[in-house]
Amino acid sequence: MIPAAPNYVGGHQLLAGKKILITASAGAGIGFSAAQRCVEEGAAVVMISDIHEGRLAKAVEALAAINPDCHVAGKVANVTVEDDVQALVDWAEHTSGGVDVLINNAGLGGTKLLVDMTDEEWSRVLDVTLTGTMRMTRAMLRVMQPRKSGVIVNNASVLGWRAQVEQCHYAAAKAGVMALTRCSAMESAPYGIRINAVSPSIAMHDFLRKTTPPELLEQLAAKEAFGRPAEVWEVANVMVFLASDYASYMTGEVVSVSSQHA
Repeated sequence: MIPAAPNYVGGHQLLAGKKILITASAGAGIGFSAAQRCVEEGAAVVMISDIHEGRLAKAVEALAAINPDCHVAGKVANVTVEDDVQALVDWAEHTSGGVDVLINNAGLGGTKLLVDMTDEEWSRVLDVTLTGTMRMTRAMLRVMQPRKSGVIVNNASVLGWRAQVEQCHYAAAKAGVMALTRCSAMESAPYGIRINAVSPSIAMHDFLRKTTPPELLEQLAAKEAFGRPAEVWEVANVMVFLASDYASYMTGEVVSVSSQHA
């Protein structure tokens, strides 16, 4: 018997007054859910970015309707372009008066055997998923460190730990995000900045359904202890916890959001 997904958890003001920037958060995936949870948890300002202008505008409108007391804003940005990254951070700092939390959600997957993979396919996944996270972290630390405060939450994956065929590029990128999280956290601790990551297994959303064969999704879900994929908000809840003051003594950690059998 497969247990049903739990009821949606309401907000508890875990991020009251916080000013938050989230990358790649338009659409229906983990990024948008993280933005929604931040609004629901009492954030004062939620700023989101995406490469799709139309989708971004719709996401901003939807988020703004949730809580009129939260200022929601969006900016088109591509994390593979350094000028875009710097412009995004500058805009977020100006819009909010100082970003408290950065959630690095931007990532790119794919399915290809290594022997068939081109350099371009490999580099594209690494550039978005790993180097994009590095670029955002680097730019954000340059403004957080002088303030001696801030939180960064990265989105990794269980593929950074375990093997799956046709995922060499994505798994390598996510393992890199884990290592980046740990090392940058040690560099940032003297400044009072915390950097952690979540490591989801499978979280179901519309884009995943469109890009992944149904039989593979069924196989992956069957490996989960609960026999179902996570809801995107279940992953976002852990991001919110790591962003909140409840995680004040956690840094350099990669938290598995997974119910997989060993």
